[in-house]
Amino acid sequence: MTAVLQSIDVAVGPMPDRRSILLRMSADAISSAAWGAPSSAPTLVSRIFNTPRHTTHYLECGPADGPLMFFLHGFPSISLIWRAQMEAFAGGGWRCVAPDLRGFGGSSAPAAKDAYSIKEIVADMTELHDHLGGKPAIWVGHDWGSIVAGALAAHEPERSRGVVLASWAYFPEANSLPTLVSLVDRTIYPADQYPDGQWDYVRYYMTNFDGAVADLEADHAAYLASAYQPGSPDVVGKVSPMSIVTRNGGRFGAAHRAPPTKPNPALWLPADFEVLVQSFKAHGFRGPCALYTNDDANIAYAREAANGGRLSQPILFVNGDFDQICTIAGNRQGDPMRAACTDLTVTSLPAGHWLPLECKAELIQVIRSWLQSKKL
Repeated sequence: MTAVLQSIDVAVGPMPDRRSILLRMSADAISSAAWGAPSSAPTLVSRIFNTPRHTTHYLECGPADGPLMFFLHGFPSISLIWRAQMEAFAGGGWRCVAPDLRGFGGSSAPAAKDAYSIKEIVADMTELHDHLGGKPAIWVGHDWGSIVAGALAAHEPERSRGVVLASWAYFPEANSLPTLVSLVDRTIYPADQYPDGQWDYVRYYMTNFDGAVADLEADHAAYLASAYQPGSPDVVGKVSPMSIVTRNGGRFGAAHRAPPTKPNPALWLPADFEVLVQSFKAHGFRGPCALYTNDDANIAYAREAANGGRLSQPILFVNGDFDQICTIAGNRQGDPMRAACTDLTVTSLPAGHWLPLECKAELIQVIRSWLQSKKL
């Protein structure tokens, strides 16, 4: 662990105590000895990059002169969700970088909700990309990380050689509630009963923001453990609980807190899950939840992209067949992406939403095969 701590790249200037604590915890988690990994496994190194507008904490592994591959996490997550994929590709010669998006992990967490627009997050990523040399990279995203990766490809096309989107399709007109609701499968969600379909939880963030945040923060560990559960084929074609959040007065109804839940060790390594929990205890959920409240800004930003946001880079979309919220199978949710991508590959895995964790090896192989097929 000493070697890992010595490798932490801290920018000049004092770091807030809570970030110092979080980085020490990250060092424990990313040390091979902390979880019994072979000593030959690539080491994840924890680094900090400061600019006048933002501080980004990121993990890095692989040869410094290898081709760049970025891994962008979603909600509610941190960079460690990509451990398996980073170690695999670093072992193959890639320089792998996984930042904590703003509001998450060891990165700075502005108080204002409008600080969490996609334009601001893309700016964070471009600054980090420049810091790491700025050569065209492969960008891999999951959930909100896919949204950021797609927007970056549209607005900064010279920065990407190819893009992998897991669990969340690309929407050239912005990932906004009006767009999502227009694509709801009304055979599952009749408009008179479920006006926002599976996206009702997003509406709740917009109309009951403080209450939604408080419910998640009532028990950080229980919420995260309950959120990170594998998918099941039994839910396919069924109404999602996320479609009745408003009706229930919150995600957990009258309890306003997650039920006691044990984390699933098949998804998160125990040490990594503890870092995840402590990161949200340090920052809270206010910033991450604000991602859902910037539709107007995100729509305006999407309209700034050239060619209507059409992507010419090779794009791989990986669908979770058992993902009740984001699946594009059997519905129209993938149509905007199909229309906007000139070189799109779509594949699927028999899993729910958490593809980097549920299908660690399978996702690695899917990405590796696609990279080879596209000669990337």
